[in-house]
Amino acid sequence: MTSTIVQYDTTTLAAQVVGPVLTPGAPGYDDEVAGFNVAHRPAPAVVIGATSAADISAAVRWATERGLQVHSQATGHGLTNDLAGTVLISTRRLAQLDVDPQTRTARVGAGVRWRAVIDAAAPHGLAPLNGSSSNVGVVGYTLGGGIGPMARRYGFAADHVRALTVVTGDGQIRSVTADQHPDLFWAMRGGKIGFGVVTEIEIELVPVSRFFGGGIFFPGTSAAAVLQAWRSWAPSLPNDVTTSVALLRLPPDPQLPPPLQGQFVVHLRYAHLGNADEAARLLAPMREAAPILIDTVAELPYAAVDAVHMDPTSSLPSYERGIALREFPAEAVDRLVASDGADSGSALTLTEVRLLGGALSAAPSVPNAVAGRQAAFVVYVLGVPAGPVAPQIPGQVQTVIRALDTWRDGGLLNFLGHPDPDDLTTLWSAADRQRLAQIALHYDPTDTFAGSAVFGSAAR
Repeated sequence: MTSTIVQYDTTTLAAQVVGPVLTPGAPGYDDEVAGFNVAHRPAPAVVIGATSAADISAAVRWATERGLQVHSQATGHGLTNDLAGTVLISTRRLAQLDVDPQTRTARVGAGVRWRAVIDAAAPHGLAPLNGSSSNVGVVGYTLGGGIGPMARRYGFAADHVRALTVVTGDGQIRSVTADQHPDLFWAMRGGKIGFGVVTEIEIELVPVSRFFGGGIFFPGTSAAAVLQAWRSWAPSLPNDVTTSVALLRLPPDPQLPPPLQGQFVVHLRYAHLGNADEAARLLAPMREAAPILIDTVAELPYAAVDAVHMDPTSSLPSYERGIALREFPAEAVDRLVASDGADSGSALTLTEVRLLGGALSAAPSVPNAVAGRQAAFVVYVLGVPAGPVAPQIPGQVQTVIRALDTWRDGGLLNFLGHPDPDDLTTLWSAADRQRLAQIALHYDPTDTFAGSAVFGSAAR
């Protein structure tokens, strides 16, 4: 059976907005809908290149009147389907950015990426709570929780949101803070999806200008030794340290150092915000865990924070999934190595285990809907569904997740990737999930933003 592509008359909408309004086949459509994850080719019925909150308000009203669901996208890092039959609002033109060094805050448009905020804050000795890649958009990352290289010291990025400007399901532009629409402020910081389109966010900055960190690469054949050492070492670290360890299958890219080209390696990621001598002393046991291929750990300006994870900057196809763990015992290491180690036959690109705890376990000063504070670790598994191995990737991702299921303790929204239905039902407590559903219903009674798919029904 072939699906029918419905063409919508967008004349009225185009007259109401400043940005482009495009339908499939129109010049510029493919560029407007393109996202970082090219495993999915977005095919919305209509895409609007929003230039303002007013553009978004008009687009939401237009879609709601026609019973169409609305999605928004800045970079498309979190793209997990083709968005067929929906209205897509591209926010990448909302690029306003203002840093206030006196209040240590930044007002950030929905199209801004972390690199711009990092560079704007650095001259003031400040830094944002960005993620592992500065190429990711600020808003989506933050609303989903946000765990970056300073997470154990400062907590979730969502805990440091001061204000949001949001277009809700009725097309209204709302200023949302702890005092204005406090229920929506609670829900969006951690709930992320199903309430509206954020056009601007105000975030706190932290007084950080440097760190001691980077990465250490070990041979993939040392995976068991490195993981066993890391799982014993990491939980003993102070909150100034945020760390993870990853199994990586790297491409034969000539831009990579020769020892890494086309190799299976173990990558220890390390960021310490305190004294460099103390940071080096704490790292010493891991430097002795196995033979080292490359060690890039050093004293660095915060603007060089991408050196910790070295995430790719070019678009690529990906299929990923993640779960949180209550512990990471020796048996879990054995199962992980068996399912994704050098002799496993796996073609996965990345399996990363991140240490949580520290400030991530603490309640924020203003409560929010962030899930996963009780977990001790989060595991993120990613494969590239391209070439001859493409059909195997989803099954291999699931194999790693199942291998660690014994120690599962919920999950983190930004790490879910392509979740199973159970992943969403167990992400929040029953009470929080019901509260999220009720708030989504109040601000989006027509389910324009598909909150019911995430939180379930609240008697719509």
